Amino acid sequence: MAISAVACLTGCRQSAGTTKVSATGSIYECLVVCPKTVYADIEVVMGADMPCLPQMEPYFNLTHVSNSVFDDFLKSTRNILMADISAERYTHTQAKYIRDQWSTPQAYCRIQAPCVDSMLVWWMDHGEQVREWFVREEIRRQDGFLKASTNKQARQALQATIGVDMWIPQDYMLIKDTTDFVWCCNNKGPMRRDLIVYKYPYTDPNTFTLPYLCAKRDEVLGPKISASVPGSYMGTEYKVFPPQMRALSVQNHQYAGEVRGLWKMQGGEAMGGPYVSHTRVDEVHGQIVTAEVFIYAAGQRKRNALRQAEAILYTLQLPQDTIQSAN
Repeated sequence: MAISAVACLTGCRQSAGTTKVSATGSIYECLVVCPKTVYADIEVVMGADMPCLPQMEPYFNLTHVSNSVFDDFLKSTRNILMADISAERYTHTQAKYIRDQWSTPQAYCRIQAPCVDSMLVWWMDHGEQVREWFVREEIRRQDGFLKASTNKQARQALQATIGVDMWIPQDYMLIKDTTDFVWCCNNKGPMRRDLIVYKYPYTDPNTFTLPYLCAKRDEVLGPKISASVPGSYMGTEYKVFPPQMRALSVQNHQYAGEVRGLWKMQGGEAMGGPYVSHTRVDEVHGQIVTAEVFIYAAGQRKRNALRQAEAILYTLQLPQDTIQSAN
């Protein structure tokens, strides 16, 4: 049986004058519509533990229903992954990615397959790509909130100090602004969220490697971030959950190095949590720019808060991004 992958992304296909219902469900929840014979394989990927979190939390909280009970009531769900298996309708396996099929904002992926074996082979090769699409759709949904409420003072400081722009939320307070370092913090409620952006010259060809970026993180943040215990300083956890790195495509297919790991205070302060950073090259000024978010929420689940903060990183605009947009 031939296997192929086809990605078809469409926008909101509604007729003039119609309004779609609001999507139901919480962030990072996904309804999986499929036969029982394939659900276990889907669950392994979609419900896998997110890397570099202090507690085990899945990529998505899943709800499973069979195709026969998927009705109009369920069609408004925020994220829907469907495996549609039919030898009569399909001759090969492919996936279609659709936004706002029945509600808004909604992410809907339908995998069309002629048989169970074909579906499982395809999923083995492409399941993580499907999961990543749903993650990016959740992150994309944050754009509207970030655009609508930005901290002008923090953005101006970022533009003047680092030479870049970012949609920093209104509730992130600017707490440090130096020649090469900007630090903002949201310390409202029981959970703390921090955003830092720093720059340094692009001189080393090994910059975009995990050891280099981690060493630079410790070098830059150690002297700048401390806690209440004298002598404490920001560090990186390397033993229990070592940092992980991957390449990302951001801002019209520009390269970014993502590092995901755990931070901890060294020197006596018992604090720590997850962090995510994006590192890019400012081609106009010949410098490296790293933007990082980190979370402190002792005893609480952190996935959703980290993902929401992580969405800020995708709004980072370097000078070359602005030039490309103008053209």
